[in-house]
Amino acid sequence: MTTGVQENQTKLQKREFRLPLKQYLAEGVIKRLLFGSGFLSVLVTVSIVVILIWESSKFFGFEDVTLIQFLTDTQWTPLFADKHFGILPLLVGTLMVAVIALIVALPLGLLSAIYLSEYAPPRLRSILKPVLEILAGIPTVVYGYFALVTVTPFLKQFIPGLGVFNALSAGVVMGIMILPMVSSLSEDAIRVVPNSLRRAAIALGSTKFETTMRVVVPASLSGIVSAFILAASRAIGETMIVTIAAGMNPTLTFSPFQAVETMTAYIVQVSLGDTPVGSLEYQSIFAVGMALFVMTLFFNFISHFIVKRFREVYQ
Repeated sequence: MTTGVQENQTKLQKREFRLPLKQYLAEGVIKRLLFGSGFLSVLVTVSIVVILIWESSKFFGFEDVTLIQFLTDTQWTPLFADKHFGILPLLVGTLMVAVIALIVALPLGLLSAIYLSEYAPPRLRSILKPVLEILAGIPTVVYGYFALVTVTPFLKQFIPGLGVFNALSAGVVMGIMILPMVSSLSEDAIRVVPNSLRRAAIALGSTKFETTMRVVVPASLSGIVSAFILAASRAIGETMIVTIAAGMNPTLTFSPFQAVETMTAYIVQVSLGDTPVGSLEYQSIFAVGMALFVMTLFFNFISHFIVKRFREVYQ
């Protein structure tokens, strides 16, 4: 008797969860579309990596180029008669501009995120956040000319030896460009911290500032650090600002007051159409692109590790 009741209940459950034919077909189509979209994203990523590796191997296949020379030589002149293939000048220029940008963007972005999340009234926040995010919609070429014709002349008033093209103005303007990214992502990480932690800290006698800096910010540290690393990857991969404002001088220098050339600026320089396809100069852009890809991949691995290691899970 009991077995028969159980069988009837099982049949009823199957009938309840059985979808109509039209809905079943629609679910199948949606499932396949989602799978196709995810597979296409993976396929594009794998294709980019394969192309970079394949073309970079052609660059190192030339007799005059070795991996040791590529990583250790202090001169980068593949477009000159006296050819040298050391990526260090491009690497130092890229990191110098990125570090300046992060020095500008990280503190300002974090402070603005703390204010918008913890201190700003809702009405003021609804005004300030869209205004801040407008910066993310400005084309980077506009930022580049802004650095060249506005920021550089302004900095020359305080730094007489500053060149027309320099890493300092490019880094400052790049920091302004990535500021909304740091602020928005950091604010999202801060706002998901449960209010119970804030109330508990205040109940124990903490002030608003102490609660924010000793409870809320540490609790959202993984999200904030991920925002910082994502901003660093964005700064390293920026093209137009450094092409216009930093110059195209592949000289190994640690002075932000001089013109430098970044990896992305060199790729733009060679990709203008004057370089024959298949030549050593043409293949060099893939080697530089591969180095840039490895750098950004390294930052992404760091971000993933930090999120996994320090992520807080709340009930």
